[in-house]
Amino acid sequence: YRMIMTTTPTLYTLPDLPYSADALQPVVSAQIMELHHAKHHATYVKQANELTGKLIELAASDDPSPLIRALTFNLSGHVMHSLFWTSMTPNGSSPSTELAEEITSSFGSIEAMKKRMAMAATKLSGSGWAVLSWDSIGQRLQISQVHDHQGEVMVGTTPLLVLDVWEHAYYLDYKSDRAAWAQKFFDIADWTSASSRFDDARRVARSAA
Repeated sequence: YRMIMTTTPTLYTLPDLPYSADALQPVVSAQIMELHHAKHHATYVKQANELTGKLIELAASDDPSPLIRALTFNLSGHVMHSLFWTSMTPNGSSPSTELAEEITSSFGSIEAMKKRMAMAATKLSGSGWAVLSWDSIGQRLQISQVHDHQGEVMVGTTPLLVLDVWEHAYYLDYKSDRAAWAQKFFDIADWTSASSRFDDARRVARSAA
């Protein structure tokens, strides 16, 4: 039978920014932050909730594939943006000793890692993200490109730091110069949050071993 929903479930909520909209200037303008958070991220949250409701209502005989694809896109967008806000901080920061050592082990140096991640962001075709992740299987850091929000995700990895290179993340400030945005991102990168996620990811991996 078909379940009747009287209201859209609210499983997902838009998180507050961890700083004021103008706090990341001049790297990111208040105008971009306001549009990015209150319009783009909010839309992914709204769509994720609405699509979840439609999937709950779906009859057993109906094809769920279009709804699942749309939910994957919007829910992944919500998750990536939630990580993105906490990948930046007004004052910048440095990696913990443990994360800095792992970065050096995986990439040769912190500067080499920044260059590789900026290049991954700059050279990504179309819209998407550059992601620094902890690979729990290989026990090393990886840099990947994520197309849109959900493509080419490395299974078994935990995102530590994410860089948004959809045009709405930078175009008002940097026009078509994605490379400049990718480089300036590291002036406001929140390595404190990345280090915390790194510690958590390794702790989970050790407990599962």
